Amino acid sequence: MNESDPRSITVVTTVNGERVERQVESRLLLSDFLRHELGLTGTHVGCEHGVCGACTVLFDGEPVRSCLTFAVQAQDHEISTVESLAPGPEKLHPIQQAFWEKHGLQCGFCTGGILMTMLPFLEENPEPTEDDVRHALSGNLCRCTGYQHIVDAVLHAAAMMRSDGGHG
Repeated sequence: MNESDPRSITVVTTVNGERVERQVESRLLLSDFLRHELGLTGTHVGCEHGVCGACTVLFDGEPVRSCLTFAVQAQDHEISTVESLAPGPEKLHPIQQAFWEKHGLQCGFCTGGILMTMLPFLEENPEPTEDDVRHALSGNLCRCTGYQHIVDAVLHAAAMMRSDGGHG
């Protein structure tokens, strides 16, 4: 990307706690920016229409579909991807641990988006019911699990986060 190119825009944002500055085309999607410019491949691209939820990231703490968001919209905002969850290589975030313990994933394609959707949900709803979880999951598609193990994992994560003070 050339700075003299009229389609080129400098984007300065924070991704997973680190300041990032890149020249991008104005039409570059946030999902492509994360995957191709930054190498954060945990953000998956499924439907490219905002329907499946696989590309969900946190934008200033709120879940958004990165396939419907332009990278330039991230200017001066904070983006968190699934890569930001684990506090280190030897310790998982409670929501990741719960998905592992309760078999909440199979192929894993949808998992990053589900985790990034459920994290703020659990922060706002520390004691959800099964119906609450199912409603919160309704925007995320999973073709493998049938959802029951995902629901069990989210409920288990809620309990783990309550006993851990809310964080990993």
